[in-house]
Amino acid sequence: MGAVKTKRMPRAVREQQMLDAAVRIFGRRGYMAASMDEIAELAGVSKPLVYLYLNSKEDLFTACIRREAAALTEAVRTGVRADLPADRQLWDGLRAFFAHTAEHPDGWSVLHLQARTHGEPFVGEVRAMREEIVAFVTRLIAVAAREAHQDPHLAEREVAGLAEALVGAAESLAAWANATPGVTARQAAATLMNFAWAGLGDLMRGRPWVPPPSEA
Repeated sequence: MGAVKTKRMPRAVREQQMLDAAVRIFGRRGYMAASMDEIAELAGVSKPLVYLYLNSKEDLFTACIRREAAALTEAVRTGVRADLPADRQLWDGLRAFFAHTAEHPDGWSVLHLQARTHGEPFVGEVRAMREEIVAFVTRLIAVAAREAHQDPHLAEREVAGLAEALVGAAESLAAWANATPGVTARQAAATLMNFAWAGLGDLMRGRPWVPPPSEA
């Protein structure tokens, strides 16, 4: 009997197949518990082929982080139209963010939970993605402030802090929404808009909240 021939496919397609399987296993079982045997079986390939394409478990996990991070940032960017008012831009960006994390829960688990708990180089990969999103939100807030009351002097540190807080809240809310049955991406986005935009709206109108004078 002759050897069984497997169907050949382009390397790029086969590699994405492996990454799909790896994201699912890493996202559900965690980096340490996931095995290359499981990933190869789910991808429908041999374990040696996974190693041939992606070198090691660490390199495979890094490739998963990079792919999922790129997909998330692209979803947020393409979800926002620059010609809309600031509140609509933020709303559309949040909806895109929550829709993507809801549609790709394993990818979000890889980024939000797994990559952050296993040190470098994984933490650095996620940090780069987060910095890109924070920079995007920072620009959005800064532009909105200038448009609202022609004040180009809103403190850069304050704007950066607001962006950090907003992104952090979105990350936590996405984890909660994915773990809570019945919560839609639209509902999650509306929750964060109601939490954040009231304060941002006042800031845009030049009415920031001011802490009381120190008693010391």
